[in-house]
Amino acid sequence: MTIPPNNLPRRPHELGDEWVYGPDGQQFWGRFGAAGLLAWHPSLGVLLQHRVAWSHFGGTWGLPGGARKLNESAVAAALREAAEEATVPGELMRIMHESVLDLGFWSYTTVIAEALEEFEPVIADAESAALRWVALDEVELLPLHPGFAASWAALRGWLTA
Repeated sequence: MTIPPNNLPRRPHELGDEWVYGPDGQQFWGRFGAAGLLAWHPSLGVLLQHRVAWSHFGGTWGLPGGARKLNESAVAAALREAAEEATVPGELMRIMHESVLDLGFWSYTTVIAEALEEFEPVIADAESAALRWVALDEVELLPLHPGFAASWAALRGWLTA
C-alpha cells in the first residue's frame, strides 16, 4: 500500500525515546534499545515500511519498529511498535525467532513472526511514507535501511514457505 506523505501527527516521546551515542559518535534510537517486527506471510512476503524523509535513514525501507520502553521485552516492543505504525494485528503473529544485534551500549532485536492470516497494513503514524508486502526475492531491489540491509541475508534464512 503506497500513500502520499501523510499528515498524521507524531506520537509523543516517552521515557526511552532518545538517542544513544556510540564511542565512534554513531547515533542509535532508544535509550533501552530498540526492536522491529519482520512480519512474514508465505504468499505475501515480508511487510516493509518506507521511512519518511525526516526520520533516521529516511527514504529507506525497513521494518516497523522503534525504541523499547523501560523493562519492555523485545517481542512486546516489536509488536507494539508494529501495531502503532502499521496496524499489525499482534494476535495474528506467530513468533518464530529473535535476532539480536548487541553493541554493548545499545541493542536492536529483530522479531521474526509469521502472519497466520492475510491483513492489509495501514499507516497509523507520521513515521511511514508507505507500507508494502514485498516478495522475498524483491527485498534487495529496494533502497534498504543500512541495518536491515546488513542483516537481511541472515534474517531471510528463517523464512520458509
